[in-house]
Amino acid sequence: MRAFLPAKADWSAATPRDVLAGVTVAVVALPLALGFGVASGLGAAAGLVTAIVAGALAAVFGGSSLQVSGPTGAMTVVLVPIVARFGPGGVLTVGLLAGVFLLCLAVARIGRYMRYVPAPVVEGFTIGIAAVIALQQVPAALGVPASTGHNVVVTAVRAVGAGPVWPAALLAGGVVVVMLVGSRWKPAIPFSLLAVAVGTAVAEIWSLPAARIGSLPALLPAPSLSFLDLGALWTLLPSAVAVAALAALESLLSATVADGMSVNQRHNPDRELFGQGVANVVTPLFGGVPATAAIARTAVNVRSGATSRLAALVHAVTLAVIMLAAAPAVGRIPLAVLAGVLIATAVRMVEVGSVRVLMRANRSDAVVLALTAIATLALDLVTAVIVGIAVAGALALRAVARSARIDVEPLEAGDHTEEERRLLSEHIVAYRLDGPLFFAAAHRFLLELTEISAVSVVILRLSHVSTLDATGVLVLRDAVEKLEHRGVTVLLSGVREGHRRQLEVLGVRTFASTPEAIEHARDHLRLNGTLP
Repeated sequence: MRAFLPAKADWSAATPRDVLAGVTVAVVALPLALGFGVASGLGAAAGLVTAIVAGALAAVFGGSSLQVSGPTGAMTVVLVPIVARFGPGGVLTVGLLAGVFLLCLAVARIGRYMRYVPAPVVEGFTIGIAAVIALQQVPAALGVPASTGHNVVVTAVRAVGAGPVWPAALLAGGVVVVMLVGSRWKPAIPFSLLAVAVGTAVAEIWSLPAARIGSLPALLPAPSLSFLDLGALWTLLPSAVAVAALAALESLLSATVADGMSVNQRHNPDRELFGQGVANVVTPLFGGVPATAAIARTAVNVRSGATSRLAALVHAVTLAVIMLAAAPAVGRIPLAVLAGVLIATAVRMVEVGSVRVLMRANRSDAVVLALTAIATLALDLVTAVIVGIAVAGALALRAVARSARIDVEPLEAGDHTEEERRLLSEHIVAYRLDGPLFFAAAHRFLLELTEISAVSVVILRLSHVSTLDATGVLVLRDAVEKLEHRGVTVLLSGVREGHRRQLEVLGVRTFASTPEAIEHARDHLRLNGTLP
């Protein structure tokens, strides 16, 4: 258990910039916490409590120094049918049971296996979640009551058919426009909070008929286990497993994103599961909903200059101060405004660049992405991930089986030890990639490749790469960007005809053979003065 407990080294990198980053994240997180609390069915206060309690505990016990946790859109999608069937007490019980499951996963060291989820599954999952979140908010954005039933598409269509209440629709639409346009114009400004403040002020000044959040508790509720229904535990078990699986998946994906955005940060996946488990066991005692790491808030944390767990802890403390000091003002926010915040957030969840790469990579990955997105919209989220992984695994195995063959090629200059030494003296290194480069091995390759140092040119020999999928292309792109950011030029040689179209998105110079690439590298180094 010692490996899961906080250590002094966790706080050694703390700086004053973490305080500023934490406050910045809190400003961004406030409207999201309120909105996701309302969307879950337990109310805005539950969302805010979750951001405070889970945010603080996950910061202390989690496995990532940059992670920010709280209520999320993906978790909200899972919680809505649980609230409808079992009520608020059922949600709190599910959250506690899910926390216990996460602790068991951490002790069993399951976290390391989450890295094998393919990129098309992740992107399809994200697109499906974004669509569900946006459709869930249509009734509130139009100012009409939501119809009964769990199908978000039917609910959204019925809300549109009922006709909008124009003041609410204008408020929601204005918030969406301000957030989307503002984030592209000045990403550093928290336009979500500005939009909420202006929308609330407009509703107050003009006395617009819009439903509001309502009263928030001035203090956190006292811990209690009264919500536990021991007789319903067996019935709630499947829901708790689904919530735990989603929390594990989203938290570890978010931690991976945080690692990619930082320089020297690497998360501990098993400890991250432990931290999320602790957060989800404790948060229901204060009336909060199940929590997980939030990719958007984590990204804001990293971009704001966070270097340690102190930033996420300051974020939670700042939200607690707001809840204690400004609860009446927060309670006046119209629900249509929060609906606009969540719709804009759903739109921004989709990484258009990554989706474009995946759709262009090959037909199999496009099929996996589309199936996962559709399954997320039509089924529950955990089932969608299982469907996506199963289809991706079957297609990947088929691709490996089709490409299995023996290639006989003459030795090139880079194969000789003496030549390799001479290349290194000229700040050039050549790597030959053998076998399939797909989702099971791509992340290890990225770690090994980005550790290259003391060279000016890297030549990647791809003639022996038998299989290349969308995850491999994305990993290559990340590796190339990291190396070029350090001033290292990357060249490709021996690219197979079947991989050429996939690798065009990298924008890297390609050569038919390694000797040609070496000569080009030498000419490049002579031009920039590295070689005489």
